Amino acid sequence: MFKSEKKMISAEAVLRGEIKGIKRILPFLGPAFIAAVAYIDPGNFATNITAGSKYGYLLLWVVAASNLMAVLIQSLSAKLGIATGKNLPEIAHERFPKRVSIFLWIQSELVIIATDLAEFIGAALGLYLLFGIPMLPAALITAVGSFAILELQRRGYRSLEAVIAAMVLIVALAFAFQVIVAKPELGAVAAGIFTPKFEGADSILLAAGILGATVMPHAIYLHSSLTQNRVVGNNDFEKKQIFKWEFIDIMIAMIIAGAVNMAMVIVSAALFFKNGLVVEDLDVAFQQFGQLAGPVTAISFGLALLIAGLSSSSVGTMAGDVVMQGFINKRINLYVRRAITTIPPLVIIIVGVNPTTALIMSQVILSFGIAFALIPLVIFTSNRTIMGGLVNHRITALMGWIVSGLVILLNLFLLYKMFY
Repeated sequence: MFKSEKKMISAEAVLRGEIKGIKRILPFLGPAFIAAVAYIDPGNFATNITAGSKYGYLLLWVVAASNLMAVLIQSLSAKLGIATGKNLPEIAHERFPKRVSIFLWIQSELVIIATDLAEFIGAALGLYLLFGIPMLPAALITAVGSFAILELQRRGYRSLEAVIAAMVLIVALAFAFQVIVAKPELGAVAAGIFTPKFEGADSILLAAGILGATVMPHAIYLHSSLTQNRVVGNNDFEKKQIFKWEFIDIMIAMIIAGAVNMAMVIVSAALFFKNGLVVEDLDVAFQQFGQLAGPVTAISFGLALLIAGLSSSSVGTMAGDVVMQGFINKRINLYVRRAITTIPPLVIIIVGVNPTTALIMSQVILSFGIAFALIPLVIFTSNRTIMGGLVNHRITALMGWIVSGLVILLNLFLLYKMFY
């Protein structure tokens, strides 16, 4: 039987077509939207706006390629939870020596803190830009907002998923509006998507930054947790059917996330690059949107930043709970964790660090953690003993290793260029 959060749906009823239309997919929608929040967080805003203003539509293909990689990576993570009934940190805890599990837990917590830093500051910056609220009070308001989103978990994952999905759609609509207003050159957009090329070492560095801001370790950990007990199959056949439907969820969520990221680059190229402006700070971007495209466009940008930061900060807290429980079999109250993770961004805001600089540095820290999530993911999903009938096909495993190697190499390049 398939066991969902509120009711049971028989595998036979789904396969025989007794459940018609959209209702067939509804029990499986949700997990990928929560994971997709990580792909449109404020770190993406910083890198995509910079890419568009510096190079126009040139790096759109990098955004598209990153999104295709994200589909593969999140599919492997979701499949792991479906096949095993366990999340990635739990399986790592079982398969690796204790010291390795502790190391993986520590580095994953550091990565999540860096992620939370970007998301928290992004939301606070959104409040500052929209309402003129100073950054410190805005950060405190952000904390309250993230607590409110976490409270939805008490009503079950369905309520949380519905709210997160709505927030993702609002961000998507905000950027759709900006694209319409910006009136980009469609031929140049198509060329940017389908013509892979660079212009100098700095464009390669920025491409690595786009990739680093897209592939998020905490989304890999979290997605396997969201699918592990949501709908349970008793045999390989049922599990394959579950994954088939879950893959639709992944495709929908990743297409939306990819469209949002490309829209960021397109709008920046159409407005800033076209007018010879290099924009690297989000507050400057907000001001320029107002001057070049009107106050409504600027407001839509600030609103998207605020919502993306709020939603992704809550998701980061959820991921922190997953890695602690999985790697070391310990758990602390989500609200206590949320309170603890507000301290670093508050300190940075009090000290007066430039918000965009803090966002970019958080992406550097994220780069360290990608390998420690991706490599175990590919290893485990390629192991028939662990995965059973959902084990990776040879082509899937090869693609997993190629993507992992490429992501890791680009992030190493990013780190090298940052310090040398």
